Amino acid sequence: MSIGSKTVERRILTLLHDRATRTRLLEIHAHFLRHELHQSNQVLSHFVSVCRANGKLRHAELVFQQAHFPDLLLYNAMIKGYSVSGPFEKSLVLFSDMKNKRVLPNEYTFAPLIKSCCGIRDQRVGKFVHCDVMKIGLERRNSVRIGIVEFYAGCGDMGYAKKVFDEMPHRDVIVWNLMVRGFCKIGDVDMGLRLFRQMRERSIVSWNSMISNLEKCGRDRQALDLFQEMQANGVYRPDEATVVTVLPICARLGEFSVGKWLHSYAQSSGLFQDFVTVGNSIVSFYCKCGDLETADRVFREMPRKNVISWNTLLSGLAFNGKGELGVDFFNEMISRGVKPNDSSFVGVLTCCSHARLLQKGRDLFMLMTEKYKIVPKLEHYGCMADLLGRCGCVREAYELIKNMPMRPSAALLGSLLSASRSFSDVELAEYAAKELISLEPLNSGNYVLLSNIYAEEGRWEEVDKLRLLMKEKCVRKTTGRSIVD
Repeated sequence: MSIGSKTVERRILTLLHDRATRTRLLEIHAHFLRHELHQSNQVLSHFVSVCRANGKLRHAELVFQQAHFPDLLLYNAMIKGYSVSGPFEKSLVLFSDMKNKRVLPNEYTFAPLIKSCCGIRDQRVGKFVHCDVMKIGLERRNSVRIGIVEFYAGCGDMGYAKKVFDEMPHRDVIVWNLMVRGFCKIGDVDMGLRLFRQMRERSIVSWNSMISNLEKCGRDRQALDLFQEMQANGVYRPDEATVVTVLPICARLGEFSVGKWLHSYAQSSGLFQDFVTVGNSIVSFYCKCGDLETADRVFREMPRKNVISWNTLLSGLAFNGKGELGVDFFNEMISRGVKPNDSSFVGVLTCCSHARLLQKGRDLFMLMTEKYKIVPKLEHYGCMADLLGRCGCVREAYELIKNMPMRPSAALLGSLLSASRSFSDVELAEYAAKELISLEPLNSGNYVLLSNIYAEEGRWEEVDKLRLLMKEKCVRKTTGRSIVD
């Protein structure tokens, strides 16, 4: 390469990494083509990296295909691009091509390559790559080891993940987090918590991950205790993920004071202003606690809203039985140009059901399908069946259920059964109870309901047959319990 070409090459590299010009990729491409630098692997590898960073991997791919003798740097740039943007399989194709052309990979090849294996969740392929790592002698490189741990943990093979983890002389917070998350993912939350306790250094991600995993498996009290331990620790301040995870726990446990503190903290720290998810979580918290006045005020104060924000308050109104207010709020949502989605209609149809707004519910169901082209889901049919049942239109509810394109759920059939009994339609009540038994053959409550229907009609032979059927299927009536707390 001549001195002039080297000068042009340096100029092109400077242009590529200059923020002001890196979006002018076509011009830069034309520039190095004009100076016959289209076979310079250094220029191409930097160009590919910038294309990837700007979401133009297809352009990078076309440039790469023109390279006659791609080197390790260029291969690594493309493999990393596919590992981030996909398709992940193309990373593996390029790796195979490298081996065929005898281009020796390094740790910067394997780290993104293993990330691609995580993406496709193919344990067999991942193990082949792991073998290649060991053959070349790169298994001691920390970035590669972290990738291998992430791969096995992502595939749920915590035995292999722990073996690699235990062999690591230096474990940073990233690899500890991967192990904690991996064990929690396969359901071994106790092991995840044990590892969390062993960590010498934790990040806010570590705390958030452990709190979230405890919450997911129903251990709300432990999750909240861990959050309060984090607060007492004083090192980490709650971030967006912390607030969004802990607020629903506070609502379920009735920890209103902790939830209010999080609301105050989110406002003073700027999280409320910066993240719409935080505002949505605060609105949801107050709705679940029954404080609709504060929920509405927080909603109005939100600097930015999305359809989820509107749905959250709408669902809160429905949850608290404020049907007419919910319908008015839905109308406001439409008038402000917010396009409702399927969750919006679940919320407003539930409001109609609570307020027994029969015709309004029918109109909204038609609006959903005809104007917004939303295909009704089981939840929408459930809301409509509940509305029809509450208004005494049990036969119409039955026809709706019978003509659904999917099998009714136990909750939907339970709603039909309740309405049929309330309006003395014994035939429909019997149908609903039998369908419930078919759907949940080991649920003793369904047999008891049908037995009660027969008893009310004086059909004692049917009652005896039902008891015999319960005995044959080893279904035992659950002992009734009550408690005042």
